[in-house]
Amino acid sequence: MDTHSETYAELAAVGPYGVRPGHALITMVEPHPGHEYAYNRWYEDDHYYAGAMAMPWMFAGRRWVATRDLQLLRSPEKSAVAEPVTAGCYLSTYWVTEGRYDEHMKWTVGINKRLNRDGRVYQDRTHVFTAFQDHEVTVYRDGAAGPRDFHALDHPYKGLVLEVVDVERPDQRDALVEWLRARHLPKALAGSPAAMVTLFRPTPLPGDRMTYVKQVEGVDTRLTLLWFLEADPRECWQERFAGLGEQVAGAGLGARVELLAPFVPTVPGTDTYVDRLR
Repeated sequence: MDTHSETYAELAAVGPYGVRPGHALITMVEPHPGHEYAYNRWYEDDHYYAGAMAMPWMFAGRRWVATRDLQLLRSPEKSAVAEPVTAGCYLSTYWVTEGRYDEHMKWTVGINKRLNRDGRVYQDRTHVFTAFQDHEVTVYRDGAAGPRDFHALDHPYKGLVLEVVDVERPDQRDALVEWLRARHLPKALAGSPAAMVTLFRPTPLPGDRMTYVKQVEGVDTRLTLLWFLEADPRECWQERFAGLGEQVAGAGLGARVELLAPFVPTVPGTDTYVDRLR
């Protein structure tokens, strides 16, 4: 066994190795017009695996897509996240083992530099919202029954809603987290087709990140929520999600929903939905 192989055995023997999704990569991307099919095939056939799932400590992933009718459901009209608010028709979500963020980041920066050098990075795309995130809390509709958050990217959920909330000042974020955890989310989940909401806060990207990925905004003032749905988001949007922005703004916590965006899961290995993006 060579020295490199021995290193793998040494690394596996130490450090955290639980199943909790302590961290996430959440990345919303817009392929440039005319490049939708090529982008989808590159991401599914190569990048999802070589640039994500094959890496240490990234243990679950799923891709989501917003067809044009789903894009038109988004709010607010003027968003600090997406400009225009319809930008970003593909969303990828990944879980990273709790306590392994630093190790994963070293690997991901290294592998993406290599992929770029080898011409395996598709350039005709724009990162609308890309951030690694630290897990804050998960709120469940059914308590201890049903899938846990570590199952969420493998369970066949029929939809996902990405919600991004900003507060005016960093000292307001903890109060917002508590209000969401204890009051707002339990009420919103009750009787709804959403089985759980995972709540994250963004972390800054390393200085040696790839240049096509912009630095994360709102590190001290932003929260990211992922709502996992057992129904197509179109079926419950008006009743369950259309008014969430007003509810958050009306809580008196200095918070504003900057993006509320529904998605459905992609069908891996196919170009399903690609002809419905524009």
